[in-house]
Amino acid sequence: MTAVAERITGLVGALRGHGVRIGTGETVDAARAVEALGLADRELLREGLAATLLHGPGQRALFDSVFDLYFPRGVGGPREAPLDRETLRDRLAEALAADDRALMARLAAEAVDGMGGYGSSPGSDGWSAYQTLDRLRPQTLLARVRADVRGRDGSGAGFADRLLDDEIRGRIEEFRRMVAAEARRRVAERRGRDEIARRGVRPTADRVDFLFANRDQLTELRRAVAPLARKLATRLAARRRRAARGTVDLRRTLRSSLSTGGVPMRPVLRRRRPVRPELVLLCDVSGSVSGFSDFTMLLVQALHDQFSKVRVFAFVNRLDEVTGLLDHGRADPDGLGARIRAEATLTGWHGSSDYGVALGEFAERYGGAVGPRTTVFVLGDARTNMSDPNLHAVREVARQARRVYWLNPEPRDRWGTGDSAAPAYAGLVAMHECRTARQLGALIARLLPV
Repeated sequence: MTAVAERITGLVGALRGHGVRIGTGETVDAARAVEALGLADRELLREGLAATLLHGPGQRALFDSVFDLYFPRGVGGPREAPLDRETLRDRLAEALAADDRALMARLAAEAVDGMGGYGSSPGSDGWSAYQTLDRLRPQTLLARVRADVRGRDGSGAGFADRLLDDEIRGRIEEFRRMVAAEARRRVAERRGRDEIARRGVRPTADRVDFLFANRDQLTELRRAVAPLARKLATRLAARRRRAARGTVDLRRTLRSSLSTGGVPMRPVLRRRRPVRPELVLLCDVSGSVSGFSDFTMLLVQALHDQFSKVRVFAFVNRLDEVTGLLDHGRADPDGLGARIRAEATLTGWHGSSDYGVALGEFAERYGGAVGPRTTVFVLGDARTNMSDPNLHAVREVARQARRVYWLNPEPRDRWGTGDSAAPAYAGLVAMHECRTARQLGALIARLLPV
């Protein structure tokens, strides 16, 4: 049992390293689940540990990857004879047509063992899922599997083909995940589970760097907007209730204490009548920064009930108001960025970012949007392509607004390098590093006015 206990604590430690909050009680529950379920049925054990350790479905993909390292399907490699690529493709097509997950898992292990190894030491220095899939090319089996499935059920071609194709693509994607899990397992046997769990497992979407997130990760982030907005709305409402209580009115408290012999038994508070603040967003939607801006715009739109007014402006080197487009974006969040780029005027005679021109245009054309109750958020990396940063426009906005915050998705150690004007802007307004959705949620909860 000592070895099993070490695997449980290793699993818990790896999940904690990726930001999953797991307490001592949950770790004990996991150990009890292993004792009750046993090790014979690996998938039953997986579900039992997931039920005791996870707090939401967004953590499941991370958990599955880490679980496969600490409770692997097997050890070593399955190959006993030279692997024939075409024979393996034929067997994989049959497994995909039959949706035989057990056979797909065995074929994934054979494929990694026979096609994924690299290096010159005995056996291999490592195993690569990318190399395996590049050589096997399972995505090219779609037509063959479709024909096989039709032959099995006797159905003809037609509208149902699209549904069938989606189903087959899902099976192929599952096989790709099996190959990735097998490659990680084989590497972990050589380099150690803890290191691979720390370096080789994809983090949850809320910990992915905005600047390096791929399309699938950005899609997953957009799905996380609604639950994050609900959590932030709850926090803002609690802060607003506390703020409404006001501070102690010393004069009225002392006057009231006369009835109790001068002892202030009941402090009298100055009752506040808080007015919901106004919010303005200025969003750079160029290049890799666009994913960060799109996510933040969707999050603020989901929180619009917390403010008396929300106005959103997007820019590259020209600035345009996109508040109305965000209402449409609620129905299709994945298409928000394309809609803004298609319908708003964001560029002039060139397509590169120009913060000086965009900020100057905001100060000149939309200065009336900023008042003493307005909090302004600027979203962008502050890279001006060596153009004039127009610090005067930023001073003007800061003078009119209640608060101005700049959220920068670049690491702090890159501010001021190359064409970055971040230090100059940070000298005028509060600039915060904001690289992940987790950081953004914490900043929004702390900085948004009540």
